[in-house]
Amino acid sequence: MPLTTDAEIHDLLAGTRTIAMIGASDRPDRPSYAVMKFLQDWGYRVIPVNPQITGEHVHGEYVWRELSQIGEPIDLVDIFRRSQAAGEAVDEAIAAGAKAVWMQIGVINQEAAGRAEAAGLKVVMDRCPKIDIPRLRVPRVVQES
Repeated sequence: MPLTTDAEIHDLLAGTRTIAMIGASDRPDRPSYAVMKFLQDWGYRVIPVNPQITGEHVHGEYVWRELSQIGEPIDLVDIFRRSQAAGEAVDEAIAAGAKAVWMQIGVINQEAAGRAEAAGLKVVMDRCPKIDIPRLRVPRVVQES
C-alpha cells in the first residue's frame, strides 16, 4: 500500500536528503520548476532528469537524461509524468536503487506502485511534497558535508 498517513509521509520526507526529479522543467510556468526550487530552498539536493533538456541546468543543477546516469544514491524519485508514463519512471527508480518514489498530484499508477513496493521501495501517489512539507511541519534538511 502506498504511504497515506501523515506520520508515514512526514517520516519519509524527514529522512530524505537527495531527490531525483523525473520530468523536471526549465520553464518557470511548469509546476516541476517551482516544486524543484521549493525543495532546494528547504535543503534537499534535487537532481533534475529530463531527456528533452539533458546537459542544461535547472536551478544550478545539471540535467540528466535518465536516472541510471546519476551515479550517486537517491533517496526519493519525484515523478512529474503522466500516469501512463509513471510506470517507466518507477522501473528506472527500482533499477537505480532508490528508496522511494513519489508520484505528483494527479499521477496514479497502481501497477507501478505495486512493482515499487514489491522491490522494497516506499510509494507516495497523488500528492505534492511542496504542499505536504509545510503542512506536516517537516524540518528543513541539513546536508552533511
